[in-house]
Amino acid sequence: MDAVITFVDGSDPLWQQDYRAAAGRQALAKRYRDWGTLPYLLRGIERHMPFIDKVYLVVSRESQVPAWAETSQLKVVYHSDILPAQCLPTFNSCTIELFLHRIPGLAEQFLYFNDDLFPVKDAVAQDFFPGGKAATGFSHHLFAPGIYKRQTRNADHLARKALGLKVPPGFLRPQHSVMPMLRSASATAFRKVEAELMTSLTPLRDARNCNQYLFPDYQLLSGCGRARRLSNQHLSLATVSPQRLAAAIRSPREKILCINDVEMSPARFEALRDAMLMAFAAHFPDKSRFER
Repeated sequence: MDAVITFVDGSDPLWQQDYRAAAGRQALAKRYRDWGTLPYLLRGIERHMPFIDKVYLVVSRESQVPAWAETSQLKVVYHSDILPAQCLPTFNSCTIELFLHRIPGLAEQFLYFNDDLFPVKDAVAQDFFPGGKAATGFSHHLFAPGIYKRQTRNADHLARKALGLKVPPGFLRPQHSVMPMLRSASATAFRKVEAELMTSLTPLRDARNCNQYLFPDYQLLSGCGRARRLSNQHLSLATVSPQRLAAAIRSPREKILCINDVEMSPARFEALRDAMLMAFAAHFPDKSRFER
């Protein structure tokens, strides 16, 4: 089983230049800023997920690869390695995530991580693939306010179209956690609705997009997935205090910790970042094989 991580460092001047050229404006901080926590995600994988074989880091350009990364262990994948040329450059996670199954050498079973997801307690492979099926928690929704919910609804409807199923009034929303994925199922789902997907791709987020929930939806509806909640704690930086954030890292109650970024003042950002990094350094004091 492999792991795939998508990563962006919004402070990279070359990346900022690419973004301004494509978007005509400065990037939104909360969507692209780097909190300095990627080493701890990798330490979490090494300590708490010993069943993981290769780890792939998906980035847009060479300047996005952290200077501390040990690239003989951490497999760097550039957008240009997996995305069609007409889709580049892109700053839209929805676009990038639809092509992860094209990573050369990727295992059939893999876990997809956003860079705000951290393994903080011991896990086993069966947590994610019980009986070989990809396990994910799901909730049902009727309404789709906002871009994210609309993208999620689009994913549900395309998954059903790929399987020839009737589209219901509502839609499925997979749990926001590490995503267990089957490479072959992702490739099949993509192929069945490729025409619709290719016309929906945009360099920046748009309500017309289909997000990567297409794949867990397809896995569940086709029978190669299983509806089962993963052990996951979600913290929003909109409401959590630095003290509570640090406590959740040092004494985790679930196997995966999701720390969701939001818009905030510079002072709050600094307070939360300092608390987060100190707590992670205490929880994961030793470097992983992915660091120099």
